[in-house]
Amino acid sequence: MLKNALFLIFLFVNLSVFAQFSVSGKVVSSETKTPIAYAEVYILDLGKSKVSDEAGNFEFSDIPAGTYEFAVFNLEYEVLKKQFTISENTTINFELELLGEQLSEVLITKRKEEIFALRNLKQVEGTAIYAGKKSEVVVMDNLTTNTATNNARQIYAQVVGLNIYENNDGGLQLNIGGRGLNPNRTANFNTRQNGYDISADVLGYPESYYTPPADAISEIEVVRGAASLQYGTQFGGLINFKLHQPNPKKKIEWISRQSLGSYELFNSFNSLSGTVGKFGYYAYYNFKTGDDFRPNSEFDSHNAYAHLEYNFSEKTTLAFEMSYLNYLAQQPGGLTDRQFEEDPTFSNRTRNWFKVDWKLYSLRLDHSFSEKTDFSLNLFALDAYRKSVGFRENRVSQQDDLDAPRELISGNFNNWGAEARLLTHYNLFGKENVVLFGGKYYQSNNSERQGPGTNDSDANFEFASSEYPNYPRQSDFEFPNLNFAAFGENIFNISSKFSVTPGFRFEYIKTQSEGEYKKINFDIAGNPILNEDIADNREFDRAFVLLGVGLSYKPLKSLEIYGNVSQNYRSVTFNDIRITNPSLVVDPNITDEQGYTFDLGARGRFGKYLSYDIGGFFLSYQDRLGVIVREVSDIQEERFRGNIGDAVTYGLESFVDWNIMETFSANRNFKMNYFVNLAITDSEYTSSEENNVEGKKVEFIPGINLKTGLGFGYKNFLGSLQYTYLSKQFTDATNSERDFESQSGIVGEIPAYDILDLSLAYTFGRFKLESGINNVLNNSYFTRRATGYPGPGILPSQPRTWYATLQIKI
Repeated sequence: MLKNALFLIFLFVNLSVFAQFSVSGKVVSSETKTPIAYAEVYILDLGKSKVSDEAGNFEFSDIPAGTYEFAVFNLEYEVLKKQFTISENTTINFELELLGEQLSEVLITKRKEEIFALRNLKQVEGTAIYAGKKSEVVVMDNLTTNTATNNARQIYAQVVGLNIYENNDGGLQLNIGGRGLNPNRTANFNTRQNGYDISADVLGYPESYYTPPADAISEIEVVRGAASLQYGTQFGGLINFKLHQPNPKKKIEWISRQSLGSYELFNSFNSLSGTVGKFGYYAYYNFKTGDDFRPNSEFDSHNAYAHLEYNFSEKTTLAFEMSYLNYLAQQPGGLTDRQFEEDPTFSNRTRNWFKVDWKLYSLRLDHSFSEKTDFSLNLFALDAYRKSVGFRENRVSQQDDLDAPRELISGNFNNWGAEARLLTHYNLFGKENVVLFGGKYYQSNNSERQGPGTNDSDANFEFASSEYPNYPRQSDFEFPNLNFAAFGENIFNISSKFSVTPGFRFEYIKTQSEGEYKKINFDIAGNPILNEDIADNREFDRAFVLLGVGLSYKPLKSLEIYGNVSQNYRSVTFNDIRITNPSLVVDPNITDEQGYTFDLGARGRFGKYLSYDIGGFFLSYQDRLGVIVREVSDIQEERFRGNIGDAVTYGLESFVDWNIMETFSANRNFKMNYFVNLAITDSEYTSSEENNVEGKKVEFIPGINLKTGLGFGYKNFLGSLQYTYLSKQFTDATNSERDFESQSGIVGEIPAYDILDLSLAYTFGRFKLESGINNVLNNSYFTRRATGYPGPGILPSQPRTWYATLQIKI
């Protein structure tokens, strides 16, 4: 009944038209009364904006009656905020006061924050709805951080509750999770770039081997589990990388950033941007090379991107994008607990290599049918592969037999899709409401082959099946997948302060596997007595509807109380089943996860002094996928992956950012702010058919997850000091403790750890110098126990490192 009621409420759209008004006017200088061109005029309550023309004129249409806060921004003038009541067609003229001073970078950043700060997503942005959702936006221009290595610990410091794996590969891969979700390759989020999918296969293999360089990113949008309705069914939600756009004020702009760092790090980022008439472009090339503090850990990366757009009119824009990433990395392997404690720099793997080649394409059409109705269509495609070769036995302490073949896994990913969205504003009972409808078609045809590689030590990714026919782990499969989704959400503005946003998502998923694997039996002496090919062709169809509803109440300008409950679903992949891993056994009957996410919180700002977002969450899983250690016999145990049971995760998440200088001083040359990002989380397996699971903690959840830091600056000098602390977390559902006698390094907790990072930046003319020290206290710690590549075993994190960057902007 609840599903039917929510669905009927959502589909009910009143066609009656009530009065709406226009708001027009001019922006001028208060001293000279001359027009100010290209001033940005915002209606903050509605999330609408206009840019004044060369005569200083602007105009909004279809504005419902109400009281709104306006903000006007131009770099050469003071920010102006005023409140107006609209009950008829209205003309408003804004007079801005000239700054009369040379602005430093600190002040420009500060003045932008007067409107946006490190913000939440507005109720409506483009053709998307975020009302009532837990959302965070990382504004890269507001960070002083190590972008040369995409340091996720610093970049995501103000996003609450995230758990981060550190790969020590110069930031080539992003590994973040949260709320008990495995951080491995961000596989529990729907990961996008400029609104389109970038993972290997959204449903069949949702791992992200490609991450855009931090130097190219403008904003990172993070929407928690409630994003399941608009963006896909993942429990984690959405992560969307918004890259820099063409500079609208220059025909050509060149930015070059050259970085050096510890362990032979060199990072070269170069971009071109500009607008010529109706044509805009942005392109970059990024080369990265380096080593790590452990032997056998070199890497080289080439990353290129191009964005070309043509504005046919103010209403219609067509944009094409292409991204390319190719990197090769040597992997030093994992350690046992004892090896880590004795020497975290040790490596006994000299033949493990990893290679990625990633090509992404996107063609996007944006069109405004009217002031009230927007449409977008995004066509996207992926042509990619990843290959890994090496020795990965689960006895991590075992030396590599250099005469034996290495294990090779080669995956090819070919997919394409189309997503269309239509968003329109309409009137209901005198209130402006917003409705969004969309649909997505997605098709992939991936392949995966596993078997013996060569016994070489270089990066040779050729199979050697004819030389080693009795290699124990061999398979060859294709995975054709098909997905169709239809979704919608509607913001019902019950009053000027309260809104309800119900939504739905219909999913049809068809996953298949076509191929075979080898079954090889050996006698006691190790001789093969059986070698046969076993066909394993499967097909799995399912269709379902997810529902959700969000609430937003704004009793004050400085306070919004929000809440959301949304159903989630995670499709199990045949890749989970078919890749044979010596470190664990996978249940062949593994099935999908289901559940829901609930968020309730309060967020807002107290003037220029304090911004905050404090709330609680509850995450429920049914048939949660997990790993346990179980007995096979009196003398043998195995690590088993499957649907372990039902579980819940819950906690408090809080973020507070205090502008210290604005509170105590009017001196605009200084900047100082302090933030605290604290998540306190608990969890429990509520039921399980497996032994020793019910009542245990859920994996990958530190009870305390704290990031706190101080930002400071004087004129063009900026700095940040950040402290991170995570309490211990378990890596399997049986909550195994550390075992210093174990030869695997795969089983056991991740101990508590803390890190201190320092970053500095100074701008002079067209030049900018950045430098910093990561892990200032030189702590020895690890964030991950890998079960396969790039392990298996403990992967130690970096000790103290430094970096330095020189930027030239022309």
